[in-house]
Amino acid sequence: MPHTHERIEFAPPAQPASARSFGLAILAHIFLLGALTWGVNWKSETVTTTAEAELWANLPQQAAPRAVEPAPPPPPPPEPIAPKVKPPTPVVEDKPAPQPREADIAVEREKQKKKQLEKELAEEKEAEKQEKLLQDKQKKAADEAKKATDKKAQDAAQKKAAEDAKKEAQRKAAEAEKLAAAEAAKDEQQSAQQREANLKRMAGIAGSSGGPSDTGSAQQSSGPSRGYANRIAAKVRPNIVFTGNLPNNPFVDVEVHLAPDGTVLGKPRIVKSSGSREWDEAVVRGIEKTEVFPRDTDGKVPEKVPISARPSDLN
Repeated sequence: MPHTHERIEFAPPAQPASARSFGLAILAHIFLLGALTWGVNWKSETVTTTAEAELWANLPQQAAPRAVEPAPPPPPPPEPIAPKVKPPTPVVEDKPAPQPREADIAVEREKQKKKQLEKELAEEKEAEKQEKLLQDKQKKAADEAKKATDKKAQDAAQKKAAEDAKKEAQRKAAEAEKLAAAEAAKDEQQSAQQREANLKRMAGIAGSSGGPSDTGSAQQSSGPSRGYANRIAAKVRPNIVFTGNLPNNPFVDVEVHLAPDGTVLGKPRIVKSSGSREWDEAVVRGIEKTEVFPRDTDGKVPEKVPISARPSDLN
């Protein structure tokens, strides 16, 4: 036993299992080559039918390492590392696109018809809308034209009515003017007659001798002389103060009582008013302001003197 132990301890080292390592390396290369081949086949099966892959060369392969007798002293060689092989890029051939099926064509045709119908309906609605807008505009224009025509006719009617009213007013004014002129002429005639009557009455109140121009049948005139009325008017006229403007120039008849020396007795009495209170009062005040009337040519003064006056006599 001691001899056996010493022989094993001092014996040379055993040779490494180079054959086993070599076999494992070959086995690993075979397994790797099979995996690559299977991967290429699997990749080609998943390609769609629209493309094809065509290989122009075989896959690169590496030769197995040559069997070399390992030298006893050196250590065993490291395990070889298999190089990474990039699979070739499959070449895709252009193929025509698949033709649509009849069902798809029918569906697409129905969609086109539906779109066309919708488009036609939209165009029809738009046309109806535009037609309605046009009708509204035409109706509005017609209404405005009718209103303008009615307003024009109304304005014409109002203008005609105004012209007729103006003509009627002018006609009435002309008639009133004619009537006023006739009344003025009548009043003038009456005033003239009244003055003549007053003169006759004055002639009857104060007696005087008849002159060559007297037309009476009596040997002695019974009234004042012809110029006595003018002398009275010239005496009273400056004392009458009146600034108004009366239409138709009306007369006022006033009776004055006088003393033998011509002094005015009492308040003068209005026999006939002119229609204007201001003018009547102005004449009465003028007579009162005169106080003393002049004597006639024979030196006598009538007891009553009628006086007729109108605004134009002041001018």
